[in-house]
Amino acid sequence: MKLGIVSDLHCNIGGLDRALEIMGPIDALACLGDSIYEYSFSNAVVSRLRELDAFTIQGNHEEIFLGPAGARARSRAEIDPSLLGWLAERPHRHELTIGGKRILLVHSTPWEPRGSYVLPTSSELQRFGEADADIVLYGHTHQQVVRRIGRVLVVNPGSAGDARDPRNGRQLSCAVLDTATEEVVVHDFPTRPAR
Repeated sequence: MKLGIVSDLHCNIGGLDRALEIMGPIDALACLGDSIYEYSFSNAVVSRLRELDAFTIQGNHEEIFLGPAGARARSRAEIDPSLLGWLAERPHRHELTIGGKRILLVHSTPWEPRGSYVLPTSSELQRFGEADADIVLYGHTHQQVVRRIGRVLVVNPGSAGDARDPRNGRQLSCAVLDTATEEVVVHDFPTRPAR
């Protein structure tokens, strides 16, 4: 199975659509959180994820927006209530089994308390090897990682919405995972403004 992976879209529908074009034919899509940005909601981004039946989880931006601090932002008339409801129903982590392989989707870390920024150079990255999964997909840092830690393949696709990775010239990025071979292809692409 070819699994497309995006994260940290931050309301950028142009970035998501370009990632979908670049990834080519995929069997499914995973979105690793932060599809929205702070107190902004994107009907376009959330609608696209729902249309694609993407495996979508919440990140820290969804937690804020959907929590008490986001009450005023959620009341805006332009927000589609059905899309808001769909996003609110997404979990904070999701476990898949594909071809006998256990794949864990998290936004920041597989351990609690979640929320740490585990950068590619962080010693905390080694903790991903303790996850009860064959493959861990995470986002949050906007920086790419493809690394095997012990028996666990760890993948961070970077961000398809808000480029912050100096190692790829601050371009947007996405990834495609072949779940059978565990080959990962990361695609960089120029930043596009949100539409």
